[in-house]
Amino acid sequence: MTTKQAVLYRMVTDDHLCPFGLKSKHLLERKGYSVDDRHLTDREQTDAFKKTHDVETTPQTFIGGQRVGGYDDLKRYFGAASAPDNNTEQTSYQPVIAVFGVCALMALATAWATAGTVATMRVPEWFIALSMCTLAILKLRDLESFSNQFLSYDLLARKDVRYAYFYPFAEMAAGVLMLAGGAFIWIAAPLALLIGTIGAVSVVKAVYIDKRDIRCACVGGNSNVPLGAISLTENLMMVVMALYMPLRLTLISG
Repeated sequence: MTTKQAVLYRMVTDDHLCPFGLKSKHLLERKGYSVDDRHLTDREQTDAFKKTHDVETTPQTFIGGQRVGGYDDLKRYFGAASAPDNNTEQTSYQPVIAVFGVCALMALATAWATAGTVATMRVPEWFIALSMCTLAILKLRDLESFSNQFLSYDLLARKDVRYAYFYPFAEMAAGVLMLAGGAFIWIAAPLALLIGTIGAVSVVKAVYIDKRDIRCACVGGNSNVPLGAISLTENLMMVVMALYMPLRLTLISG
């Protein structure tokens, strides 16, 4: 049986190990290729390789004496779709799905650890609170970038720019206080009601009335998450929880 052969040129220096080179090598081996792994060990060697083969980047893969290209080219060669470039305008719900999915699992795990069951009404409370905290972290990691994107559609922020900076802190505080429960609910609920209601109205106006095709700042600035149904659902969840939790607390204490 003839072994399939590939030649891979990738950067491997003392201070840089190209991640795409490693991914290319892994992909080739997974596809059953024997890889002639050729390291470019310094900048001069790398530049000379690029000039010789008239390419702008490394790694570069050759199969059957023909240049396939970089990692994305190699994936296409094997019939796989390339990952979307974060710098393109292509929209994606992946960040929101990741946040909500992990927070749902965390809420279930918390219920199991504290009550020995996941069949408790605290699960949706914890899910929403954990989601708010996580989304606040993503916004606070680059507050300027978030505020720039938030100002493109939020109605209150357009009236008072300070609200764009206040929002992530309010979201974080409401989420943390919801997790704390008890008397803190009387602080968390008004905060969640405020930002949830304004957010929902802003999304409805921007997307469903003005028909604008813009990005949501829910997972931070410069995201490719489209403003729309998921953003509206997020805000409505906060509103519902802000109304429900004080009612539940009143019923328990009564």
